[in-house]
Amino acid sequence: MAFHELIGGSYGKQFLGGVQFTLLLASASWLLAMIVGVALAAVRKLGGVWSERFVSVYVAYHRNVPMLVHVLLWYFGISNLLPLAWQDWTLDHNGELIFAAIAIGLCSSAYFAEDIRSGIRAVAPGQIEAARSVGFGSVSSMVYIILPQAFRAALPTLVNNTVVLFKNTSMAMAIGVAELTYVTKEIENATFLTFPTYAVATLFYIGGSLCIMLVGEHIARKLQSRGG
Repeated sequence: MAFHELIGGSYGKQFLGGVQFTLLLASASWLLAMIVGVALAAVRKLGGVWSERFVSVYVAYHRNVPMLVHVLLWYFGISNLLPLAWQDWTLDHNGELIFAAIAIGLCSSAYFAEDIRSGIRAVAPGQIEAARSVGFGSVSSMVYIILPQAFRAALPTLVNNTVVLFKNTSMAMAIGVAELTYVTKEIENATFLTFPTYAVATLFYIGGSLCIMLVGEHIARKLQSRGG
């Protein structure tokens, strides 16, 4: 069976479905990771000693426990602690995808938070003093002055960790999410065409990773052209 035959017909539809689930999972996980990561970095900068300790523990926990363990913990452990009504709702609404997105997003948020924290450190202290002198408070200074500059400084590492997040969506296959790696394994089991099947998946992951890096480079050039 040639490559064009493998990606055509019903197998092609399976691959397409896996790609869609992978993109959906990656997008949801990235959005959660970015929101939580920004919040953690801001709290660590603006909060007191206890806030910094909480964030440090959060980051250490999520960075030192394998992501696959997080995925399994959320699906088989934390999901069972929810009220029965919530458990029934998740069963009817792709609960595997939801818990995988939460696990991958929260785990990745620890890396995003450290990236943004490094970006905040790169902002000159004079910027904060200048913001205070014109009437900005702590929160408004963080939102309008510090974070925009921190994102520019942290962009390369944020792009790298976005690529890692994209590739780590494959771990969701462990709980039955029909993303690309799961679908690829199913097709390989049905056709026994190991090399062609995994070659298709490999090309997609390479292409997706390159697209993310190209988007990152485009954003970086835009920021440079604006004097960032």
